[in-house]
Amino acid sequence: MFENRAVRWLRRGLILIVLAPSIAFAQIPTIVPEHCRAGAAKTCGICDIAQLAQNTINAGIYIAIFLAAFLFAYAGWQYITAGGDSGKATNAKKIFWTVGVGLVLILAAWLIVDIIMKTLVSEGALFGPWNEVC
Repeated sequence: MFENRAVRWLRRGLILIVLAPSIAFAQIPTIVPEHCRAGAAKTCGICDIAQLAQNTINAGIYIAIFLAAFLFAYAGWQYITAGGDSGKATNAKKIFWTVGVGLVLILAAWLIVDIIMKTLVSEGALFGPWNEVC
């Protein structure tokens, strides 16, 4: 009985999460730069490729942070509902640890790529986004 109710609430929550941007009239950011869409693709340059890379990285970071928040909440729920069962509590702690390490790795990778690109693009570009050098 409890599992059926939990599954129904989980399904309702996921539907709400999926519909929330359209309810709030939020726009999903586009990855392809404005000059490179459909008919204007002839005006794309090397700077637009850098902008495309930056937009892709940003979208990946947004998705990773959203999924990490969801998984932290799931692990917290598992930990709270463990009810003294050490196996469930250990599994929840393992989820917390794995998600935390994964999030740190993703953000560290972004930082490393950002520093390398700033160094390669320009000596004076160590402050601000590297893709605005063009």
